[in-house]
Amino acid sequence: MFQEIEKKKTLLDSKRPLRPEVLNNLKQYFDVELTYNSNAIEGNTLTITETKVILEEGLTIGGGKSLREHLEVINHQEAINYIEDIVNKNLDITERVVKDLHAIILKSIDNKNAGIYRKNNVLISGSKHRPVEYMLVEEKMDELLSWYNASKEQLQPIELAALFHFKYVYIHPFIDGNGRTARLLMNLILLRNGYPMAIIKNEDRSEYMKALEMASVNGQTEAFVSIITRAVDSSLDTYLYMLQ
Repeated sequence: MFQEIEKKKTLLDSKRPLRPEVLNNLKQYFDVELTYNSNAIEGNTLTITETKVILEEGLTIGGGKSLREHLEVINHQEAINYIEDIVNKNLDITERVVKDLHAIILKSIDNKNAGIYRKNNVLISGSKHRPVEYMLVEEKMDELLSWYNASKEQLQPIELAALFHFKYVYIHPFIDGNGRTARLLMNLILLRNGYPMAIIKNEDRSEYMKALEMASVNGQTEAFVSIITRAVDSSLDTYLYMLQ
């Protein structure tokens, strides 16, 4: 699978730099798709059309849609801009980046916990996995960042991004917003390595959650890495379609 993806990536790289109008179109498309799907996976009820209207026209949706759901959309786009800025500045993931990214995700939703590691133990409903005890969160996050820095020259970048996502969710460092933050950090790693961002579709939520559970409970990460790989492959196809 990686072999086929590398061929597509080489083709994409050969067409860089992309024209500004193509980049703008791709940016709009990925902002809406990523924001809608990542929020929907976490239970946000705004449709993709409503998400697009909020992002591109700044309008508020009626019909009983909550302020929180609107803020989740606005914050997610700001978080995408943040990771793109990190990549453009040639910076990498640090504890500060993780906390700043999370603070954007929860801005005006839960300011008390935004960007702050949790201070109590948590349970994940519907999961057999118990995240690490809160007293160990900082230590485990330090270990994750050390693992990342040691592995980034060794592992294939898509595998690296997928495993970082899994290990981050396994720790569950914050009270809320872990899934969105994990997917954005995964995409930061992909962008840093010249890949387009991976969109985990809401319609694939069940398969995605099952693969995360399998990795968390049994340590079997193959299915999860495969899901992320397919998502990257699909994004590469989107880029190449735009360049025809």
